[in-house]
Amino acid sequence: MSAPLNLVNLERVHKAHGTTVLLDDVSLGIAAGERIGVVGRNGSGKSTLLGVLTGREEPDSGRVTRRGDLAVGVLDQSGTLPPGATVRDVVLPESLFAAEHEWAADPAVRSVLTGLELDRLGLDSPVAPMSGGERRRVALAAQLVRPLDLLVLDEPTNHLDVEGVAWLAGYVRDRVGALVVVTHDRWFLDEVCSQTWEVADGRVHAYEGGYAAYTLARAERARIAAVTEERRLNLVRKELAWLRRGPPARTSKPRFRIEAAQALIEDEPPPRDSMALKGFASRRLGKTVYDVEDVDYAVPGDPVTGTPPRTLLDDLTWHVGPGDRIGVVGVNGAGKTTLLRLLVGETEPDRGRVVRGRTVAPAYLSQHVTELPGRLRLLEAVQEIKRVARVGDQEISASSLAERFGFPASRQWTPVGDLSGGERRRLQLLRLLMAEPNVLLLDEPTNDLDIDTLTALEDLLDGFPGTVLVVSHDRYFIDRVCDSVVALMGDGSLAALPGGVEEYLQRRAAGEAALPSAAAAAPAPAAPVARPAGEVRAARKEAARLERRLEKLTAEEERLHGELAAAATDHARVLELDERLRAVLAEKEQVETDWLEAAEVAEG
Repeated sequence: MSAPLNLVNLERVHKAHGTTVLLDDVSLGIAAGERIGVVGRNGSGKSTLLGVLTGREEPDSGRVTRRGDLAVGVLDQSGTLPPGATVRDVVLPESLFAAEHEWAADPAVRSVLTGLELDRLGLDSPVAPMSGGERRRVALAAQLVRPLDLLVLDEPTNHLDVEGVAWLAGYVRDRVGALVVVTHDRWFLDEVCSQTWEVADGRVHAYEGGYAAYTLARAERARIAAVTEERRLNLVRKELAWLRRGPPARTSKPRFRIEAAQALIEDEPPPRDSMALKGFASRRLGKTVYDVEDVDYAVPGDPVTGTPPRTLLDDLTWHVGPGDRIGVVGVNGAGKTTLLRLLVGETEPDRGRVVRGRTVAPAYLSQHVTELPGRLRLLEAVQEIKRVARVGDQEISASSLAERFGFPASRQWTPVGDLSGGERRRLQLLRLLMAEPNVLLLDEPTNDLDIDTLTALEDLLDGFPGTVLVVSHDRYFIDRVCDSVVALMGDGSLAALPGGVEEYLQRRAAGEAALPSAAAAAPAPAAPVARPAGEVRAARKEAARLERRLEKLTAEEERLHGELAAAATDHARVLELDERLRAVLAEKEQVETDWLEAAEVAEG
């Protein structure tokens, strides 16, 4: 048999775990150079799909074919590394680099070691005593330095700070070879991926583009199929409205695709009324929430290992007011979690004081899930806090809120001890919200949450009439939920960032010692290019022609979708219509690209 044209092909694959069908009659392929993001609810089958693609799991039926000389690298979530190995053994083995000068002269390898901070860990450090995050970075580096045809990554951004995620996005975007990545990091999906696969109900739905294009396409699919799940559609519409108001670069085809969404979102109000929420929060909280005054805090040294003490906060003064929604970013180990613990009183400063408002009722989401009652069932664990809670202007029962967070009625009687890591994280959030706090302190709230759960959480936070503090490496979540951003720069100081996460990355790139202002850090805008009047007129005519062609192709696409739905039981007819649809989509893709180029000249 000849080798498949794609690197990997799945043909009518079926896979089940027990009675749960995860992949049902799935056919797809991965071509050389493609960058594919995989999304879906926790437990939908994303990791199973990766296992079948890479040969780690065999399908129950169907066929998987791979190119004979295919070199595949896999980063799974286990974090398993060889016992007794050092960082050098794992990342730079002799089988790959016979001599040190081979990798030392390779800028790509040096970039990996620096970008993942392995040079700080030390190449001769043993991996056994390392933390889970450090081991994860070592395992990731071991895959990135190898020459691979296909790189498969399962949640690669876990345990990376904002800076590390930005570096990883740039590295995998520029590398040669195909990429398949499972991640809930929506900014990363948009930066890296040219396709998005959604795993749901045993099927894999393929979309062109990153997260923004996927969100629009999912809404279009729901409309064409006459889906009536009003709650989910409302969330998608709100997400589209957010994307419409944000930077146009969030999607690979910004102008045309976002303009196509206008019919869905033209009546959608802003995600939240910040002024009204601040007023409500002031009535609930008064003038004082947290006042940090002249605070010092240091981590003591370890005389056994010779580790010196390290200053996390140095003469810090900071005010958090009613209704503030603040994102906190910083390098790993800068003291972000320590700052939250100081605010809630779990630890005390070495010098200075933290003043807490008398009416403050905080809810602190830590990075650990050990405080859940394992003896109870899921719904009982939520009702233990309260049976009905007011979130914003809504009264929500424990059962309804659990359903919004991805726990259907059939799952709500599962013992807490039997829940997965992602489910336990969702339950932790549920219990916090049921307590009706007026201040939320969230430490890496996006860990282990799928994208649908994140949008549900963001929807609830949109109406939260209190103060919100978020520590997160998820840039999209911070942009979506927070009105301002501050950063712990690693030198004990806290910097306000009017330019958000992007300003933080610019400051870090400029060096920790000298922190330029946002104006100095921002690149100067490029001078507009003057174009001949004749060229502009011709481009306008071409853009108008392409717009008319796009309208016809869009109508043809909708018609074919309708015929496909009507011919669902006629296999031969479905194949014929599918081929025609693929041709229409390919032409539409090219016309959109040509339209963007013509429109850019026409606007000149």
